[in-house]
Amino acid sequence: KKLEIILPIKQKLLEIYNIKGNLDINEITKTYVEYGEKIKPFVTNVSVELNDAIKKGKNILLEGAQGTMLDVDMGTYPYTTSSHTIAGGAGIGSGIGPKQINEIIGVVKAYTTRVGEGPLPTELKDEIGEHLQKKGGEIGTTTGRARRCGWLDLVVVKHACIVSGITKLAVTKLDVLDGLKTLKVCTAYKCDDKTYTTFPAQTEMLDNCNPVFAELDGWDNIDKDAKTFEDLPENAKKYLQFIEKETGVKITLVSIGAERDKTITI
Repeated sequence: KKLEIILPIKQKLLEIYNIKGNLDINEITKTYVEYGEKIKPFVTNVSVELNDAIKKGKNILLEGAQGTMLDVDMGTYPYTTSSHTIAGGAGIGSGIGPKQINEIIGVVKAYTTRVGEGPLPTELKDEIGEHLQKKGGEIGTTTGRARRCGWLDLVVVKHACIVSGITKLAVTKLDVLDGLKTLKVCTAYKCDDKTYTTFPAQTEMLDNCNPVFAELDGWDNIDKDAKTFEDLPENAKKYLQFIEKETGVKITLVSIGAERDKTITI
C-alpha cells in the first residue's frame, strides 16, 4: 500500500528531472521481499541481546556519530541535528539502561571545528585556519563541505564533559598543530561586561561574546614514531596537561596521525 502511494510521486519526479525509466511496483516489491528474506535472520530485539551480553560479562562499545553541540537539547539550537548526540543518546538508541554504562570516553580534536552554520567563537579566518583545514583534512563526511576551523574551545569541551558525564578524554589530530609558534586556547567567553567560563544557556548570547584566550608555546614536529607520552615534544605535553587541568578530566588517548598505530595510550 505504501508503494502504491509513493511510486506515482517518484515517477512524476523522474519525469520532471528528465530521468528515463518506469517504476514497476511488482518488480520493486519482488526485489525488496528478497532483501527482507536475507536480513530476516538478523532481525531481533537489540535491547534484549545487549542486556543479555552484559549479564554474561561481555564488553559493549557504543560510538556516537556527531558532536555535543549538535545535540537537539544540549547543543547550539537551532543549529543542531534532530536527535541526541550526547552520551545519554547511547542508552536511548540501544536500549541499555544508564546504570549499565560505566565508562564514557569523550573524543575531542586538538582544535575546534564546525560544519555549516552556527556559532564558532574561536573561528580562524586567516592562514592559521587554512593550515588547520588543509593539514587536518577538514572536509565534512556527508556534506563534502569544508569545515570551519578555530582554536581549541575549552568552554565547549567542558560543557561536553558535564552533559555527557565524560570520564576520560581522547585527543585527536595533535599533529595538525605541528609548526605553529604560538597556540591559543579559549578558556572563557567575554559577553558585554560578564565573563563566562561555562557555556551560556542561550545560543543567541554568543553573538555578543568574544573568546578569552590563554597562550601556550607551540612545537616544531611530533616524532611520527612516538609511542608514549614521554616521546612527545615538551610543549605538546604541556598543551595536553593544560587541557586536563581546565576540564578536570584525564586524557588517556592521543592520536598523532590518521593511521591506527599513531594512537598513544597514556
